[in-house]
Amino acid sequence: MRLRLNPNAADRRLLDESRRTRAMTWIMAIMVFLTVLAGALGLGMFAATAQLDRELAGRLTVQIVEPDPQLRDSQAAGVLAELRKLPGVTRAEEADRAHLAELLKPWLGDAGLDPDLPMPAMIDVDMRGGDGAAVERAARRIAPGARVDRHAQWLSPVRTFMTTMTWLAVGLMLLIATATAAVVLLAARSGLDTHRDTIEVLHMLGSTDIQVARLFQRRIAFDTLVGGLGGTVAALALIWALQSRIDALGSELMSGVALQQRDWFLLLLLPLGFALLATVAARLAVLGALRRTL
Repeated sequence: MRLRLNPNAADRRLLDESRRTRAMTWIMAIMVFLTVLAGALGLGMFAATAQLDRELAGRLTVQIVEPDPQLRDSQAAGVLAELRKLPGVTRAEEADRAHLAELLKPWLGDAGLDPDLPMPAMIDVDMRGGDGAAVERAARRIAPGARVDRHAQWLSPVRTFMTTMTWLAVGLMLLIATATAAVVLLAARSGLDTHRDTIEVLHMLGSTDIQVARLFQRRIAFDTLVGGLGGTVAALALIWALQSRIDALGSELMSGVALQQRDWFLLLLLPLGFALLATVAARLAVLGALRRTL
């Protein structure tokens, strides 16, 4: 199947420059605009999910809850020394009390700096693989009341939300592609009805159904590509502006949503994909209609 996107003078005489043709270009621009936005959402959420998994893999926090400060400090030192001996542990550090008080300041104010305030000892642990069972066993041998919190467990609702948004974006892209194919089918059939007499003359002159279908598919592909490029440029400009605002937030979690170079390249391929989709849909629609009616 040959594809020539730029219609020649004969094509333009057959498929005249009408409002319907201009409407087709605008419809395709809107379709591709929405698809690029959905694609950017899906790619951003996928990248953020992957970054979250990398950062939370093997990250644990050991809490030693003990009202007696001396016993708590003694258990914390023992647990810290024991954890550093484990082969899978790459880092084990006790959180500074002043840092913990700073985290509690929005709720407790300066009371968090009170040395008499009972506060658990917190030990941050990074592991290279594993499920943390060895850390939990080692901590409870020294501090029976120790609790081990997995960071991935804390943020599992966030990860679930990101995964849901990724699949939602994929679903939106498929839905818009289906709607685009339906619009092309309607436009092709409308063009056949409008130019029925001309097509009958072409058939009498020896033109085949495939040659007539090529006239329609070229024009529809050209309109789709022109509209798609315009929609893509507008969508990429909006995405760039939103990404600049995300970068300005300085959020470590939100920074994972930023698109990478390969993501921009994939988004730039969408108008070509839509032009190919429109070409195939127009060819099938025109050939099917010609076989049934002409």
